[in-house]
Amino acid sequence: MNRSNKIERLLWSIAFPGFGQILNKKYIKGFTLIVLEFVINSNAHLNQIIILSFNGEIKNSIESTDYHWLMFYPCVYMFGMWDAYKDSGETADYAYLPYVSGAFLGTVGLMYSAHLTIFGILLGPVWMPMLFAFLGIGIGIALFKILYQKKL
Repeated sequence: MNRSNKIERLLWSIAFPGFGQILNKKYIKGFTLIVLEFVINSNAHLNQIIILSFNGEIKNSIESTDYHWLMFYPCVYMFGMWDAYKDSGETADYAYLPYVSGAFLGTVGLMYSAHLTIFGILLGPVWMPMLFAFLGIGIGIALFKILYQKKL
């Protein structure tokens, strides 16, 4: 499969976990991820907290969040992206590192999202995990490049 198809699978998984797997004809895995996304989203009140966060109502979004459920979301989301990318063709060694570190730091950001401020601003359960996840992805890309170069 060419690089364009791999990126297409990745982008569909970013849009909605499970769609990339369905495009890869991994139907059971795809439908499982879709069901997990719906269950986690519903129980964590994710759509509600996204709306509140986008409207600047961070304290209300924190109060509306079920953190016990939302803690699953970064890992399911990043796994869906990694798996769709991996199943669409051969991948390089260590290519999983940006996804793993993004999921890990996204979860850490979620854990601190109700209390930690950045420059005195409380970011809450949407913006803080996203910020930490992007940081994790960047660290993962750097680690991938270092390890991949050493392997060559």
